[in-house]
Amino acid sequence: MRLLFTPQLNPATETGWRRRWFDIIYRHDTPPSRNFDLLLIFAILTSVLVIMFDSVPHIHARHAKAMYLVEWAFTLLFTAEYVLRLVVVRRPLRYALSVWGIIDLLSILPTYLSLLLPGSQSLLVVRILRILRLFRILKLTQYVEEGGVLVKALWRSRRKIFVFICAILTVVVIFGALMYVIEGPEHGFASIPTGMYWAIVTMSTVGYGDISPETVTGRFIASILILIGYSVIAVPTGIYTAELASSLREATRSSDHHDSRGCPECGLEGHDPDALHCRHCGTPLHAPMG
Repeated sequence: MRLLFTPQLNPATETGWRRRWFDIIYRHDTPPSRNFDLLLIFAILTSVLVIMFDSVPHIHARHAKAMYLVEWAFTLLFTAEYVLRLVVVRRPLRYALSVWGIIDLLSILPTYLSLLLPGSQSLLVVRILRILRLFRILKLTQYVEEGGVLVKALWRSRRKIFVFICAILTVVVIFGALMYVIEGPEHGFASIPTGMYWAIVTMSTVGYGDISPETVTGRFIASILILIGYSVIAVPTGIYTAELASSLREATRSSDHHDSRGCPECGLEGHDPDALHCRHCGTPLHAPMG
């Protein structure tokens, strides 16, 4: 699954209404497409506000039916938009499996699920994720690319973090069993899982206080676990920071050999400084700045 989706027009639909709707939906540099994006953002924000207000008891008691109808109206509107996006692109499955496609699908599924699972329509607040399209509308795709650097660093450090998590879980099991033996049910540690829950809360320095050791030995063990808990933040942060620094160095070296000109047709960036045409679709590029 690709992080970003570059829309391409279906060759069989390069003329007619599909071509017009492709330009309106996927382009952001013409008045019709810009108006469409603004109306879409307004609809997203309004639908989220409706869902939030519907969760307020006294508002729901007075306007439940109206809120229900409005939710369905927005869902049908976003469903039509989602289907239209699939129709006008060359590779509908690729769009459906992209991040944007999954977010668009998740923004309409809860309403249909509410027919089987009442109350699930509250999950429609995931529609707020569609506001991320502002990055493309406002020409801020470079910020999305910077976010990709963060994700890449996290992915590269996954093995080290996994080993660290396994070590933490081992510590949790051991200390949870110790507290079960030392404190026992009479002090609230009714089972080993309960002791494990206490260990996680203690290591994370949250400290709810619903369970606490009362014996001298138990408090001594708790003190040791609190000191160990500082590594929960320090170790993975150090691992991730090291990988992030490496990713940033690679990104800097890559930017030295590519410019940021975007293709006016497909939006692809990162071409060679002397490139005259897009390496993806062949569209002529604008002359480099400078």
